[in-house]
Order: sequence, then structure tokens, then C-alpha cells
Amino acid sequence: MNTPTPTRARARAGWKTALGIVFTAVMLFPVYWMLNASFTRDQDLRKTPPSFLPLHGTLDGYRAVLHEQLPYLGTSLTVGLATVALTLLVAAPAGYSLAKLRPRGSGTLTFALLVAQMIPGIIMAMGFYAILLTSHLINTLPGLVIADSTIAVPFGVLVFTAFMTAIPDELMQAATTDGAGALRTFTAIVLPLSRNAIVTVSLFTFLWAWSDFIFASTLDSGGGHQPITLGIYHYIGNNNQQWNAIMATAVVASIPATALLIIAQRYVAAGITTGAIKD
Repeated sequence: MNTPTPTRARARAGWKTALGIVFTAVMLFPVYWMLNASFTRDQDLRKTPPSFLPLHGTLDGYRAVLHEQLPYLGTSLTVGLATVALTLLVAAPAGYSLAKLRPRGSGTLTFALLVAQMIPGIIMAMGFYAILLTSHLINTLPGLVIADSTIAVPFGVLVFTAFMTAIPDELMQAATTDGAGALRTFTAIVLPLSRNAIVTVSLFTFLWAWSDFIFASTLDSGGGHQPITLGIYHYIGNNNQQWNAIMATAVVASIPATALLIIAQRYVAAGITTGAIKD
């Protein structure tokens, strides 16, 4: 078996690095173009060929964000946090029940949760429209939170079930021996060990609620509190496309999601039982 020489190994590593840089640049180009367009005047965006640098930069788009889009950003933040709270309130106990209590029909319920994730959002939006219209929750924040949580809860239950199944049964038995009931075991033992699952579910739930457009446009298109996705959509009309303001709003709207991804990535990748049991 031929062993690669150090020179050949360095050359191979260099090619891999170069390919990685090229692929990363291609994937991140839309992000760069969003930033570039957010500082470019609308008339310059229509030039052929386009400018890859904002030679005549402007902050008009960001001024529009400050004057017009802050209420939409506040609504999206409220909806996102409320959806996270509702999802955790429902998904964490359900995952604990499926993972450790194992009630009858748990397999069927797990299969139903998988099927629920395959239903297109537009179909669910039409069903929710009829339900919320009857219950007088159309064009309201609670109605939008409930709708967004239906996307996140099945995913959250499956994630919590997988995480909590990996928690050693010895910890559960020790808690039972000490006199702890199912609820006490859940709050004192299972939840602390499931921190990474909580972060994972919270992160994806917030991102789904933050970026939702289908439910927002269907269930809250005429309300007084609309999320940022509709705020961006209002810039696009039949005779007017304010691309500078659209891109500036998109940049500002991307900041919370980017910050959350950076902060939470190590929790998502970490194991949940590290250090729970000593050998």
C-alpha cells in the first residue's frame, strides 16, 4: 500500500480547501448580493451589467426599516417567542411520556406525528382559516401563534422523544426510589438533562415562526399586527418594487436568526447525557 508523501498530502489538502472555499462562496453569494443591494440605489439595481459594489451607496433602505418595519419586527418577535413557549409546553411533556412512560398507542401516535409533518402548509392554512374564523381568532396574534405551533409541535415531540429515550433508566429508577413521582422526575431529572433538546426545539421553532409567510398571509393578512414577512411583501406591488428597502429589511430580519444559530449551534451538536453517569 502506497503511503502519500507529505508534499502530495499537502497538495491534496490544498485542493480540498480551495474547493471548499469555492463552494462556500457560491452558497454565500445570495447573502452578499442581499447586502450589496441593501446599500444600492433602486435605479442602480436595474443597470446592465449590475454593479457588484454599491458605488453610490445609500442608507434609504435602512431608514425605511426604522420608520416602517419596526412594528412588523416586533410582531414577529412576539409571535416567535410565544410559539416557542407553547411548543415547549406541549412537546416536552409529550416527548417524556412517549420516551419513558410508554402509554398504549405510543407507536401509532409517533407515526401520526411523522405523517403530520408531511402535510403541506397551505392545506393546513386553509383548515385553520375556517377554524379561526369561527372562533373569532382570525387576524389576531393568538391565532397565528396556534397555527405556527402546529408545525413545530410534531417535530418537537419527536426530538424530545429521541433525546429522552437516551437518558439512562437508572436515573429514573433512582428518582422513583427516592419517592419522586412522574411529574417530579420530569421536572427535576429529565428536563435538566434535556437542555440541548430544549435549545434545539426552541431554535427551529423560532426560525419557523420568524420566517413563516403562508400562515401569516392567510390568517393575518388584514390584521393590525403583521409579521416581518408581510412587511417585506408590502414593498412589492404591481407597479412598484422597492428592492433597496426589501433587501435592507431582509438584512435586518436576518440578524436575530443568525445570532441564534451562532449561539445555539454548540448546544444542538452536544450530547444530552455527557457527565450524567460516571463509569
